[in-house]
Amino acid sequence: MRCPFCGAQDTKVIDSRLFGEGDQVRRRRECTICKERFTTYEGAELNLPRVVKQDGSRVPFDGRKLASGIMRALEKRPVSTDQIDQAINHIRRKLLAAGEREVPTRQIGEWVMDELRALDQVAYVRFASVYRSFEDVNAFREEIERLEKQLPPDARKKQLDLLGVSKDDESDDR
Repeated sequence: MRCPFCGAQDTKVIDSRLFGEGDQVRRRRECTICKERFTTYEGAELNLPRVVKQDGSRVPFDGRKLASGIMRALEKRPVSTDQIDQAINHIRRKLLAAGEREVPTRQIGEWVMDELRALDQVAYVRFASVYRSFEDVNAFREEIERLEKQLPPDARKKQLDLLGVSKDDESDDR
């Protein structure tokens, strides 16, 4: 492999290990000429399906666009980079496992919402508000209530109530 520092053709691998969920190899390399070290990542080149947009146009799958949407929803949320990478990899695997040559954006959006729902409720609602084009506060409220009904009891205790109303406050109103 060519050295990115001096352009020499000869580099040697000094360390190699699996990366991510075992679908990539991380290699530390050293240039035999300038002695600079650098890291490379290797993974299988897979043919992901084309994406069918809502207007019917077809575009190649863009992993950067997927990552950007997920990162935007998770901005300033307590979710690690590893968890985000895992979610993106889950969606990529679903795309490959679908075995289709084309996948509608609607399906990819649903997979993203599934991953965000499991990672962080606030990020899920952020993404859903854009993805489902919420028009008013009631649409937010309905989605939050639907999310809270789907949560198992132990998960409800781990995160704050999304509407900011405790269960005790609700019973006082009745």
